[in-house]
Amino acid sequence: METPEEENSKAREPLLTSHPSKGGLRTLPFIIATEAFQRVATTGITPNLIVYLTREFGMETAKAANIIFFWSAATNFTPIIGAFLADSYLGKYWMIGLGSMVCFLGMVLLWLTAMIPQARPICDQFSTICEAPSTLQLLVLYCSFGLISIGAGGMRSSCMAFGADQLDKRNNPESAKSLQAYFSWYYVTVTFSCLIAVTFIVYIQDKVGWRMGFGVPVMLMFVSALSFFLASSFYIKLKAKASLFTGFAQVLMASVRNRHIELPSHPTNEAYYLGKGSMLQVPSEKLRFLNKACVIKDPQCDFTSKGTASNPWNLCTIDQVEDLKALLGVMPLCSAGIMLSVTVLQSPFAVILTGTMDRHITSNFEIPAGSFSMFLMISIVVWIPFYDRIALPLASKIKGKPVRLSLKERMGIGLLFSSASIAALAIVEYDRRNIAIQEGLSNELQAPVHMSALWLLTYYVLGGLAEAFNGIGQFEFCYSELPKTMSTIAANINGLGLFIASLVASLITNTVDNFTKSGGESWVSSNVNKGHYDYYYCLLTGLNVLNFMYFLACSKAYGPCHADNESRAEISKKEDHERIDDC
Repeated sequence: METPEEENSKAREPLLTSHPSKGGLRTLPFIIATEAFQRVATTGITPNLIVYLTREFGMETAKAANIIFFWSAATNFTPIIGAFLADSYLGKYWMIGLGSMVCFLGMVLLWLTAMIPQARPICDQFSTICEAPSTLQLLVLYCSFGLISIGAGGMRSSCMAFGADQLDKRNNPESAKSLQAYFSWYYVTVTFSCLIAVTFIVYIQDKVGWRMGFGVPVMLMFVSALSFFLASSFYIKLKAKASLFTGFAQVLMASVRNRHIELPSHPTNEAYYLGKGSMLQVPSEKLRFLNKACVIKDPQCDFTSKGTASNPWNLCTIDQVEDLKALLGVMPLCSAGIMLSVTVLQSPFAVILTGTMDRHITSNFEIPAGSFSMFLMISIVVWIPFYDRIALPLASKIKGKPVRLSLKERMGIGLLFSSASIAALAIVEYDRRNIAIQEGLSNELQAPVHMSALWLLTYYVLGGLAEAFNGIGQFEFCYSELPKTMSTIAANINGLGLFIASLVASLITNTVDNFTKSGGESWVSSNVNKGHYDYYYCLLTGLNVLNFMYFLACSKAYGPCHADNESRAEISKKEDHERIDDC
């Protein structure tokens, strides 16, 4: 009996062996360039977007932040939809191709709002007073955001996996090494692209203007689409297959439909539907309600002549049920990372605050306010190799035995850094506001304060460490705890968390704005000197602390992680060998 993996292998071999000239390393520069140019183009728009909306469209700071939060939510949710469509219907090639064209159209539309004066409200260049944007102007703006989210989501959902398809050849011992090198270069390229975006693109927007600042990303997005289609004849294009998301929906539907069925008191393998090649005989006792999806009611009606389920929406395999249970099991711990993402998403407000501070490095050069997020990325890039190559070996040498942090310990440390990050931002804003009041700038919206913006490095560096610990730890946690067949789901859980975090950030901002402005000036006022952003950040600090307590409760309830158990076993085995050698 062949396992599903063997069947998939055979199904793919004709595609690979019948086209020996397809795929390989030569396709990777085109795929990586596609993702890199797309990241520079889309990421370069984000840092200064709140400045564009408040100055060129005359929006209130809270409203502009909400638009960015919703746009971020859409951009992080569309890759999940894109993964489903690519797996089930279109295939990865067409998903990337269509996504690149849609994203290009969206960026052209956003560029036109800067190029055409009639596409935005009239603002007095000597003040911050603007006419209210018309319905048509807002429609064009929102359509551009929507097209960018849809296009970027389609590309991000499939680009990395499509590159892996070009290398993942069966019966090739070098495939695993090539894949490992590809993933490493892919992440390095994406990170470097984001650094270019928050420095080069933001600098153009600040010094040259929005026409060129949005025009350059349009050109980069065109190059992204062009680089992908140039190597079209060399790609391996695997056909779409059934999606795991469909399987999850089938389990939920079958559980609801079979809700009146009594579960067997003494379960046997004859009572449940075993998938072909399945190693499981009976479902686990966790979330027993879902077990009703795989209960066999009538063998003659439930199965076809080939032994498969006659209606997969009424009867599912044990493996399908256990896959959904595994996903639901990791969600509570992963949900603790939402507040960390909410903290990182405060960067639009941080850009406004940074713009009122002294950003000079030398007398002739100052860092653009939107470029300060590069310090978050730099701290991630610096810390990861330092932790792996210096910190852990040094700690192991000092203690005389291997030292490592468990997955849950790393996730928890990341949450603590997140709390410290937003607390540091609250302290800096408290000092900045007091200095502005002492200098008589309470009624000035953008007047510079005599305080160095480098004090904000604490917020960005601690935020980067939080991402390095919790973000990477969460990915490894999902990858090790979920079945290997769900590796794509593990990769997209972070995007789902960012989607929810964007909505939560918008909800918090709206609640604070509506509640505080009823008694006077809003905490998140457009006039940062009259508002109380320090109070707002203190509130977020308290929510982060409560979130850490929630994480501790979920961590205790979850129990030990599989990956940590395997690591402890390896360390114990190594120590035993060392004792034997000493003897």
